[in-house]
Amino acid sequence: MPLTLGLIGSGMIGSAVARLAVAAGLEVVLSNSRGPETLAGLVADLGERARAAAPAEAARAADLVVAAVPFSAYDRLPAEALAGKTVLDTANYYPERDGHLPELDAGELTSSALLQRHLAGSRVVKAFNTITPHQIVSLARPAGAADRSALPVAGDDAGAKAEATRLLDVLGFDAVDIGPLAGSWRSEPDTPVYVRPYLGEVPAMSVEEFLRWTFETPGVTVPAAHVRKLIEVAVRRRAGEARLPNDDLPG
Repeated sequence: MPLTLGLIGSGMIGSAVARLAVAAGLEVVLSNSRGPETLAGLVADLGERARAAAPAEAARAADLVVAAVPFSAYDRLPAEALAGKTVLDTANYYPERDGHLPELDAGELTSSALLQRHLAGSRVVKAFNTITPHQIVSLARPAGAADRSALPVAGDDAGAKAEATRLLDVLGFDAVDIGPLAGSWRSEPDTPVYVRPYLGEVPAMSVEEFLRWTFETPGVTVPAAHVRKLIEVAVRRRAGEARLPNDDLPG
């Protein structure tokens, strides 16, 4: 199990993962695009196991890295500093937000496969992209708990997926291996496993109201067996058909 977790991107997803990591006894190095000084409040809140750094420094200091940046920023991740690292990719592609990329729109690549191309020296694993920030914390459970949820993971390197699975276990989740990065579309926006299963019945509301609501609901347990069923029935749709396109949703 990695002793130091690096976070590139410290918004709601990154902060939620960092909170679980600190609670599990890991050292955490946080970073964002605005500079370490902007993370002083979060670091103080997380305690002595957390510190802030520039993205490249966080990458080099970490045994395992979580890239929690919007997809549109994928090509600004520090490829040289991340070489040799396992990188968990939490991003989702929303063309209406990120701009249209023909390879993704046509289904020739998944967003994580594109990130892997950018991070050619790293081992990319898709993870934490199907769950809203509050539920990352509220649904975390100890190993063996009857109400433990699972999250899908995808990657081309078996060892990297094993690392990601161990991290998820320490943070409070089971993992369901859904195959290589080429198959990670099965957990992308508008697929059955994306967001809604972890929230239960979602009332009709605006995007802004939805985001507030997610922080008020504890979430719904989604065990590994159910995640597998949802993955099996996924149908690939054209990118951009996601029903909940917003910067504050996963990725």
